[in-house]
Amino acid sequence: MEPAIARRPRWTFLTSHARVLLAISRDPGVRLRDVAASCGLTERTVQAIVADLEHDGYLLRDRAADGRRNRYAIVPGGRFRHPAEAGHEITGLLELLAAGPLPAAGPERAPAGLPESQETRGAAGR
Repeated sequence: MEPAIARRPRWTFLTSHARVLLAISRDPGVRLRDVAASCGLTERTVQAIVADLEHDGYLLRDRAADGRRNRYAIVPGGRFRHPAEAGHEITGLLELLAAGPLPAAGPERAPAGLPESQETRGAAGR
């Protein structure tokens, strides 16, 4: 019988979408290749997840000033999708798992198109 430590878990508490969003919240300029490596996913899967998050209004994407990379911003006020948690903002979970406030997406860091009232990512309940 294999030791418990060597076995890979069959399920986790966080979805791949949550893990990708957390990785991006920690570093808004991160390469998707690096997100894939840190989350144990393929780069193609991460690209699809980022497209989902962007389409559903949780994430904004724009080109960085160097024109070579993307920069991301978490849209404040995004709520959990399941009705049981819909009263909570996702930033609360992201801040908890990131062990502190998320980096602000100030004017120099926020992607274009982020409404002025949403230039920074707020904590849950703010």
